[in-house]
Amino acid sequence: MSDDRAFWLAWSKIPGVGAILQKRIHAELGSLKAAWTVTPEELAIVEGIGQQSAIAICQHRDKLNVDRVFKDHESQNFLTPADSDYPQLFAEIPDPPPVLYYRGRVELLRDLDRQSAVAIVGTREPSDYGRRWTRKLSTTLAQHGFTVMSGLADGIDAEAHRSCLDVGGNTIAVLGTGVDLVYPAKNRCLYQQLLETGLALSEYPAGTQPDRTHFPRRNRIVAALSRAVLVIEAPTKSGALITATLANEYGRDVYALPGSLDNPRSAGCLDLISKGAQMILGESELMAHLGTIPELDQANQLSIPTIDLAPELATVLEAIYEIAQQSNHPSAPFDLIVQTAEMPTAAVSSSLMQLELLGLVTQVPGMRYQIQ
Repeated sequence: MSDDRAFWLAWSKIPGVGAILQKRIHAELGSLKAAWTVTPEELAIVEGIGQQSAIAICQHRDKLNVDRVFKDHESQNFLTPADSDYPQLFAEIPDPPPVLYYRGRVELLRDLDRQSAVAIVGTREPSDYGRRWTRKLSTTLAQHGFTVMSGLADGIDAEAHRSCLDVGGNTIAVLGTGVDLVYPAKNRCLYQQLLETGLALSEYPAGTQPDRTHFPRRNRIVAALSRAVLVIEAPTKSGALITATLANEYGRDVYALPGSLDNPRSAGCLDLISKGAQMILGESELMAHLGTIPELDQANQLSIPTIDLAPELATVLEAIYEIAQQSNHPSAPFDLIVQTAEMPTAAVSSSLMQLELLGLVTQVPGMRYQIQ
């Protein structure tokens, strides 16, 4: 048993300790194992944990037996940040899942370091137009070697997974339940087919029933693991729009299928387009656009400019380079630059501005920066 794996799992069982806090505890106290024995006063130094919260967290923590929690989960397949297969792409978001349960071909996660995944999302009640274009786009993506990602919901999600599987493509489903449950139940046959060649992921343990709060949360996983998000049809209040918003924050490209002004299902897509999302104008044009998304191995071709810089500027530039090398992505998110550089936020922000003025760094969507 890996100590690190066991403690990631154990901390995830403590009420009040979500993904963001667990990441901060790990970063600020050195390790989750070390944090397991700290006092409430020591825990309270972590940002976001007050004195009363620290006392409550420690009380819950002290009732847990780490070895027993780990043993209870031995029958489940799961990954933590301590595992080599845990996606490096999660380093780019503020709240990566501390535990990721799975069924199916976990090697598809390793492939995400080498090839692009594209998410297809949309309404649970699509029109014939939406279904037809979902089939066209999913099929084309699969045939061009992209992994198609979605949430196994009814409608657009199911159509995307099914179309990908029909042509022998790779697909990943991110669930809002435990991976042992299928929701909606009508997708049970599709789920069994998906598990034969694809992969199902969830941050929720086996037995977790559907809950309306789970589905918006799972959308961040879809966005984080994708290189682009395609929104097919979405009304103005839609989980697909949450995925698109998160994708934009994470620096992923967002595409939307244009539709009729008379169709309420297209209102969300048209709004995205008005705010800068790229229009989907056909399979060949989409493939051409996707070809312009930075390939993952481009990060390995980066180099640090060999000029004399002030120490703070050099530190920030080196942090961007280090993150790009580790994540195999040419750009680095702002919060991770701050963490890697070990400098105050204001100092990092000032340094980035100076580096931009010098033409050494450029900002890209999602508060990300890359070396010119």
